Amino acid sequence: MSDRYQGFVSTSIGQLFVKNLGLPNPTALERWSDGAALVDGLVVRGGAGRLAEVLPTTLDGLGIASATELADGARAKALVFDATGITDTTGLLALQEFFTPLMRRLESCPRVVVIGTPPELASGSERVAQRALEGFTRSLGKEIGRGGTVQLVYVAPAADGAISSTLAFLLSPKSAYVSGQVVRIGAHGATAADQVDDWTRPLAGKVAVVTGASRGIGEEIARVLHRDGATVVGVDVPQAASELQTLMAELDGDHLVLDITAKDAPQRIAHHLREHHGGVDVVVHNAGITRDKKLANMAEDRWSSVVAVNLTAPELITRELLDTGVLNDGGRIIGVASIAGIAGNVGQTNYATSKAGVIGLVESLRDELDRGITVNAVAPGFIITQMTAAVPFATREVGQRLNAMSQGGLPVDVAETIAWFASTGSGAVNGNVVRVCGQMMLGA
Repeated sequence: MSDRYQGFVSTSIGQLFVKNLGLPNPTALERWSDGAALVDGLVVRGGAGRLAEVLPTTLDGLGIASATELADGARAKALVFDATGITDTTGLLALQEFFTPLMRRLESCPRVVVIGTPPELASGSERVAQRALEGFTRSLGKEIGRGGTVQLVYVAPAADGAISSTLAFLLSPKSAYVSGQVVRIGAHGATAADQVDDWTRPLAGKVAVVTGASRGIGEEIARVLHRDGATVVGVDVPQAASELQTLMAELDGDHLVLDITAKDAPQRIAHHLREHHGGVDVVVHNAGITRDKKLANMAEDRWSSVVAVNLTAPELITRELLDTGVLNDGGRIIGVASIAGIAGNVGQTNYATSKAGVIGLVESLRDELDRGITVNAVAPGFIITQMTAAVPFATREVGQRLNAMSQGGLPVDVAETIAWFASTGSGAVNGNVVRVCGQMMLGA
């Protein structure tokens, strides 16, 4: 689906309207293409924390050029600041000293990453200063403009060597529609990352199951995981069997046709994965439905069906895969929540309840998992799909513009975030809920 407004403002007449009426002026976002470099330009490093010596080696290992300063007349594609050395509030001045001279020397669609220590692992003045970083990055994300993104990555000291996959994602065009987010590495038990031999195929040899895989966001998730080397097992309802089979044939994958709310669905999925693939490495709970009505007009079946598909089924399937050992060591559990589950939405009490529950599933599992298994979730905002194309024009325009990028995201933006969680290099990325929303102006 195209964004007609964005197409209009890219014309000379459109730019005249933008200038004279103060209309939103979205930048065309850069998205990663197969074979491209992770970062097309120079990353400038700053800060004097405990990661200062690790960063150059890490970036070099990803094929990313970096330096501690810019040559005269040069521009930076990304900025990385190690704030782990800030131990009191006076030290926060280092943020202004590093960033202010560089903000006008950034290329289009720049990336900014600030690295800190999880405040819960600090104390006293250091804890105060580290928590302050969230206000800095969230505000800068709304200032940066020109398609830029800003993230805060809290790294536990024991996980200093496990940051490669997260930097590869956040510094590259793969994170085009992710901004203003706080990511924790090593904060919930997992502190190590598996070695990744080929960053272009980090899922080589892995098996990934994706529910709701036949179309929309699910289809894109399947395509991206296949691109990254995984054998994809697509799951969808009988009504979507033809589309599912066609897609899985194209991706050299496998398919399973069933209703995930059926009483025996968890057992059938576990049996299929065990018998045909010897287990599974990545589980993506993407299947979801909406049955919108204000609560005063909500029928029981509208409520129950949404909760059953969006929340109860993922929970039961996950428990079955864990209890039977079908989810392999180092497995990845990834839920698809929603900004509605964080900020709420009129007419979606059932949907928002189910999606907040997905976040609850992450929180309930993150500290009890073992065998190197992780759990995370994405929370999409306004993603342009066939479903959102049916939304009334005025509502659709508001949904697309009320974010720092003044545009809707694409299914691939959700898929890329899931692929980062799924990567074998993301073993220390556990218990996170990352919004894929262009940093919405409303909501947490």
